[in-house]
Amino acid sequence: MIRIASELVDDDPWGRLTAYELVAYHPGGIAALTSASIQRLGRGLTDWVGVDTFACYLAGPAWREGRLPTRQVNAWLRSKDRWLRRAAVVCTVALNLRARGGRGDVARTLAVCRQVIEDRDDMVVKALSWALRSLVEWDRAAVAAFLLAHQRTLARRVTREVGTKLRTGRKN
Repeated sequence: MIRIASELVDDDPWGRLTAYELVAYHPGGIAALTSASIQRLGRGLTDWVGVDTFACYLAGPAWREGRLPTRQVNAWLRSKDRWLRRAAVVCTVALNLRARGGRGDVARTLAVCRQVIEDRDDMVVKALSWALRSLVEWDRAAVAAFLLAHQRTLARRVTREVGTKLRTGRKN
């Protein structure tokens, strides 16, 4: 199944989506992933749709379940490639969003967020906002404290969107 998915990734955006769904929804699909197979399935990411699908369907759940080491996520965070940095941040959504199997992981989420607070690439900034908003359900106080501690460094979009989520329960 992972071999077939690896072949589909290069076809087109629909092939990539099909590959990710094939693994994510196959019984035992996430458990069958290795760090190497995740790297193969994530090759050639060049847009937010592919990145978010990869991170929410495969890399994030694999990280949550111990199939992807934190050192790999941290390597993506240090990359010059904006899409790898975004993927690393979006991986936290799978830790926290119930619809993606999340059970809440304050420590790992905030550790990732701390590493990108000064990143001003729009794709990373939007991912940081999403990551923190996804964590609100699990630990409002930790998210509020993070915003307060980094208010002078965070992009205004992050403080605005996450602040609104904390106040109203919505992004906007």
